[in-house]
Amino acid sequence: MLSRGGWSLFCIWVWCATLSHHLTGGKMSITDILSADDIAAALQECQDPDTFEPQKFFQTSGLSKMSASQVRDIFRYIDNDQSGYLDGDELKYFLQKFQSDARELTESETKTLMDAADNDGDGKIGADEFQEMVHS
Repeated sequence: MLSRGGWSLFCIWVWCATLSHHLTGGKMSITDILSADDIAAALQECQDPDTFEPQKFFQTSGLSKMSASQVRDIFRYIDNDQSGYLDGDELKYFLQKFQSDARELTESETKTLMDAADNDGDGKIGADEFQEMVHS
């Protein structure tokens, strides 16, 4: 049982979470999990076409240091159609999920990212495959 003070803090927490949910339309922001400065640094490293290296991006952005649960949250955020998989079209816009004005991945970079994670060869990346790639 929570004490009166405990209930007050809990109620404030619920109110703040509800307000945040409504203000963002119920959508997560990538900066809810990753630092905006780390994201900017990671995007800076791959701003030119054909310079995106998945593992380097995951390390610089801080994604590789996140828990499996947090990586799955990022996966769900990147999964535009909420199919449970990332396909080539979603990967093409991968960087834009971290910052809206980031560039698109080139065809070569998209293929490299797909090949790095698509362990079963089905042409899409599942949440487990994504988490494994990030933490490899």
